[in-house]
Amino acid sequence: MKKRHHRRGKVSATVNNKHMSVINFGKPEPVLTTGTDYENIRYDGDNDHYTLPINRLALAQLVNLNSQHGGIIYHRKNMLLSDYIDGGLSHEEIEAVCFDFLIFGDVAIVKVRNGYGQVIGLAPLPSLYLRRRKNGNFLVLQDDEPLEYSPDDIIYIKQYDPQQPIYGLPDYISGIHAALLNSEATLFRRKYYHNGAHMGFILYANDPNMTDEIEEEIKRKIQDSQGVGNFRNLFVNIPNGEPDGIKIMPVGDVSAKDEFANVKNISGQDVFTAHRFPAGLGGLIPGPGVTLPDPEKSRNTYRKDEIIPIQKRLINAINQDKEIAAISSLQVNFDIDENIPKAA
Repeated sequence: MKKRHHRRGKVSATVNNKHMSVINFGKPEPVLTTGTDYENIRYDGDNDHYTLPINRLALAQLVNLNSQHGGIIYHRKNMLLSDYIDGGLSHEEIEAVCFDFLIFGDVAIVKVRNGYGQVIGLAPLPSLYLRRRKNGNFLVLQDDEPLEYSPDDIIYIKQYDPQQPIYGLPDYISGIHAALLNSEATLFRRKYYHNGAHMGFILYANDPNMTDEIEEEIKRKIQDSQGVGNFRNLFVNIPNGEPDGIKIMPVGDVSAKDEFANVKNISGQDVFTAHRFPAGLGGLIPGPGVTLPDPEKSRNTYRKDEIIPIQKRLINAINQDKEIAAISSLQVNFDIDENIPKAA
């Protein structure tokens, strides 16, 4: 039997030597690293003081991170100061007292003594660095050894915290996450505009007529559209190119689905609610069909319900101290309305 020999025919084919290319637009970056987790306080044996119930540096930074929260804090502080007359604290010092009390929920005022141990003045201590020890002493942390004060030398004013009696707690805690979300939304949108809103799509090209020069030019144009000059259109011309040689494949329509306006509006309202602050006084723009009450009436109500109680607390804490009570020149005075009961 003869063997048949089949001659294998040659197959000609166009071989594309190009390799798949990927354009990298950078790694994701965290937009906010400040945390404000509430924790149970404990005694730090190494540093010999109680730990804080909440990160005070984060509270101080939050004032500058969110416009609504920061604006309300400054507004409340200014309303407190507007009624201050005189006393053992200068206007700058009473401003520090009010600011720290609102931001951190407590403030310590030290009695300044002369060489004979007599009280001759008052001075606020920075609440950001304030700590307390088991023996009741107060510390002010610094690079060197902390400054230590006896409880007899301190007038300590704090907002009540049902979970611990050592430190005060600010009254806007429920709005912290809203303020952070509002800030993160703004930072996200800034990055979105700055980076050119990229990775909202994949540019897919399979035209065999595309040269290496055209491909590199497209890459360069896309990368150059980041930052200044973003959102520009791109024109591509491939001679004898195929109709579907270049396609845009959306990954996610960030511009339409990030709910930026809703996040800003809702979180902003939550911040106002946490401070119990009237929208008309803080610049919150009402929605369609919504009218704001008379700002003067809103201010008077807020002052009566929120500002005067703090002023009375400051008056009572300072003026009723057993040493300050005997020194009228060191007692603080606020101009409180006559129809509001004076502090006892």
